[in-house]
Amino acid sequence: MSEKKKQLQTWLYSAAGVAGIFVIVVAANWIFGSIRARIDLTESRLFTLSKGTRELIKSLDTPVALRFYATGDESMPVFMKAYARQVEDLLLEIKGASGGKIVLQKFDPKPDSDAADSAELDGVSAQAVELDRSIYLGLAASCLDHVAAVPFLSPSREDLLEYDIARLIAQVSRPKKAVIGVMSSLPVFGNMPNPMMMQMGQRGSEPWAFLSDLQGDFDVREIQSSATEIDKEVTLLVVVHPAGISEESEYAIDQFLMRGGRLLVFVDPMCLSAGGGQQQQMMMGGPQDSSTLTKLFAGWGITLEPGKVVADMEFRSIFNRDGGPSVVPVVLRLTSEALDAKDVITSGIDDLMLPFVGALSGKPAEGLQMETLIKSSRQSQLVDSMTARFSEKQILKDFAPSNTEYALAVRLRGKFKTAFPDGKPGEKKDADKKDGDKKDAAKAEGDKKDEGKKDAGKADGSLKECKEETAVIVVADSDFLSDQFSVRTGNLFGQRIVMPANGNLALVQNMVDQLGGDTRLIGVRSRGSQRRPFTRIQKMEAEAQSRYQEKINSLERDLEETEQRLGELQRGKKEASQSMILSPEQQAEVERFHKRRAQVRMELKQVRKEFRQDVESLETTIKWINIAGMPLLVAVAGVALALVARRREKAS
Repeated sequence: MSEKKKQLQTWLYSAAGVAGIFVIVVAANWIFGSIRARIDLTESRLFTLSKGTRELIKSLDTPVALRFYATGDESMPVFMKAYARQVEDLLLEIKGASGGKIVLQKFDPKPDSDAADSAELDGVSAQAVELDRSIYLGLAASCLDHVAAVPFLSPSREDLLEYDIARLIAQVSRPKKAVIGVMSSLPVFGNMPNPMMMQMGQRGSEPWAFLSDLQGDFDVREIQSSATEIDKEVTLLVVVHPAGISEESEYAIDQFLMRGGRLLVFVDPMCLSAGGGQQQQMMMGGPQDSSTLTKLFAGWGITLEPGKVVADMEFRSIFNRDGGPSVVPVVLRLTSEALDAKDVITSGIDDLMLPFVGALSGKPAEGLQMETLIKSSRQSQLVDSMTARFSEKQILKDFAPSNTEYALAVRLRGKFKTAFPDGKPGEKKDADKKDGDKKDAAKAEGDKKDEGKKDAGKADGSLKECKEETAVIVVADSDFLSDQFSVRTGNLFGQRIVMPANGNLALVQNMVDQLGGDTRLIGVRSRGSQRRPFTRIQKMEAEAQSRYQEKINSLERDLEETEQRLGELQRGKKEASQSMILSPEQQAEVERFHKRRAQVRMELKQVRKEFRQDVESLETTIKWINIAGMPLLVAVAGVALALVARRREKAS
């Protein structure tokens, strides 16, 4: 074969090989591109949908349209563009998992465009970022004739993004307002004074703020504390301070739970909102200051420590009394450290006030799982409720931390079993009375009647177990719902203005929102954040700021001492003519202060300089790791593989 033919053959083979590889790459890209499969390797599973979200979208029987409005031009800040891409990725993930039941549309609402008009009609409004610039970043959902929207998807709610979207889908797919029942021994619905008091000018009380908020989003119905049956339309029952509740009413709550209802319970070992001592309350017919659900708690496997409240030195409150600060360890000011940051109910809440809160304990009954939503710190202990109310100084004097984190609010989930296995309490008492009247009956006759009673127990119509999983949230305090501990009120042009004082109302709204909505929302978790702050640099900044503040405080103390010293020297002057002339001692004191101020300024400059040097050193290290570290690692790996291959060749 001639040299030219060999070269041509080599060229043809090479060209064919390149063409073959190109075809293979294109075919593989087309095949794998049509398959939507990803592996989520992020620490917080940022790109994995929760079980509750998947169940929700798969249960849809009517398609839901999602309209995502996001400004796409330079008006959108860079960090907002990144967040908009994150939102779109999650929406695509939800669409892909829906099996065609979610229809996703994206719009860029430019000024005076049809997309901008559509956004306004859907309830998605523009958000101003500067005086002459506004952006859109919202989501609307529609199903048949029902429309709902999240007007603005704030990056501050990044960890709740999946929950907000799932809640929106559930809202339009089930547009009818959920019916919520509220049972309470306290006047949460407000009250009207009797006619005699009205003639004296006394006015009735307004509904509590938390209840007014719920009435805007739900169909709220009052359930009497003595109720023996819960309306079948009620999907969520809120029980607030059930003081002196009867077994018949507990049985009604139990049967409500057995048929799939959800419960939000606020019990209290020391309820300030009940008012007065227990003896006075019984004389006046008012509510008792402690409450629990004895039978139900026993059936669920939990306990409210009787007559005890939590004192916590880490989450203590400080009030101004008698012209000075007063430490109150039984009124807890809870921060985010006391709340479960991964749960949608408590995530994002960092300020709660819980006065005289109790402690929940126990092991959940079979088939149930218990999650702690709120807890105390380890610098806490249980104290007698009456001592807590009347002897705060004694608590501080005798305080001894138990090194225990007490559960203040828990959630129980699963298939509940009845706490009344013998049926309705009244029927059991009647049966026991009949048995007592016939003690002398023959054994055979007694056995026959016992068998009859068993049959009656089976046929009494009571439910023994939930058919599906449900949920119960128990909070060991009810006072935090009252306006006294949750809101600030004012008057503006004759109108009553109510402003949240802390996160108490937000917590209740989150609880009701989750339990009162679609049951699958309970399984939607709080997501992690894609933002990865430089924690080490933040720590260095905090340390530098601490040193900086120490220098400033030192300078301020010197200034106060100098002013005090100058005043003393000024008062020591005898003649009025000398009052405007600085004495040698005053001049020396002023000079000393100026020197001290100059020294402190130099020290502050040194602190800032050291901080910048530390940050620059860390940044340089990170740059070298990013620029040279990875290539060096690849080179080392390549050399190692080459050495291994050479050894294998020699061995063979």
